[in-house]
Amino acid sequence: MGLIREPLDIDFVVDPRPLTRSEEQAISDFIRADKDKRKRKDQRKGRAVKSQPIQLV
Repeated sequence: MGLIREPLDIDFVVDPRPLTRSEEQAISDFIRADKDKRKRKDQRKGRAVKSQPIQLV
């Protein structure tokens, strides 16, 4: 993995406050939806490959 350099023209500001319950829930929902979307995408790829078996004659 390569080194990621910070852009020179951008300042990064970090807010030290803890997340609220609603913010935690929003992040969890987003992660769950993304995992489900990726899982469905992988399943579709797997079915397309498995649905046509190769027959040797």
